[in-house]
Amino acid sequence: MSHPEITRRLMEARTADMLRRAARMRIPRDDAPAPREPAEAPVTLRFGRPDDACELARLAQLDSAVPPAAPVLLGEMSGRLVAALSLADGRLIADPFVPTAGVAELLRARARQLGRTAGRGGARRRRPGRRRAPMGPGAGAGPCSGPTAASST
Repeated sequence: MSHPEITRRLMEARTADMLRRAARMRIPRDDAPAPREPAEAPVTLRFGRPDDACELARLAQLDSAVPPAAPVLLGEMSGRLVAALSLADGRLIADPFVPTAGVAELLRARARQLGRTAGRGGARRRRPGRRRAPMGPGAGAGPCSGPTAASST
């Protein structure tokens, strides 16, 4: 036998051996766990407040974006901020590590209900003499990161 023929037969034998080992290690199809559906987490929609500025900044950083312009509608899943929609310009930011398509759809639907979609303006009438609180990073009482911010809540 020639050298290439020996190599080919050795490779075939090795491949067959590996396939036999893999077959022994496989879980039978009947015992395989069924694919799980994603758990339905409770979703909360609410208006953003000045004390949400740090969470909005964190979310914007995850989404590689700037925090949305106020007023903002927020979407939370299980109490955690996962999406935010600016009612002023319709811009949406969302956590890229969480499935947020459903939350984004709910935020847009709620914005339509409120009559504040992008292109229609969005500023709500305010009473004279009242100012809107800033919503961006640095707004509010203190910095968004550090041990003091975490312990103040």
